[in-house]
Amino acid sequence: MAAELDFSPPEIPEPTFMENVLRYGLFFGAIFQLICVLAIILPVSKSHKADSDSFEPKNSETVKKPKATAPQTSKKPKKETKKKR
Repeated sequence: MAAELDFSPPEIPEPTFMENVLRYGLFFGAIFQLICVLAIILPVSKSHKADSDSFEPKNSETVKKPKATAPQTSKKPKKETKKKR
C-alpha cells in the first residue's frame, strides 16, 4: 500500500507576467488603503511653521475689517386677507 501513495509535490506552473502584475498590484493597493485608513484614524500634529505663524504680527492686508452693513428696512409681511365673493 505504501507504494501506491505518491508524496511528490504537485506540479505548479510558473506564474505569468500578468499574474505577477496583478499580485503585486493588489499588495500595493492594500498597503495604500492601510495608509489612508491610518491617516484618517490617527491625528496629525500641526507643523512647526503653522505654530510660528500664530505668533507673527498680522499685516494690514491680512486683517479684515468688518464691512459696514446697509441699514435694514424693517419690512413686515403683508397681512393676507381672503377675498369675499
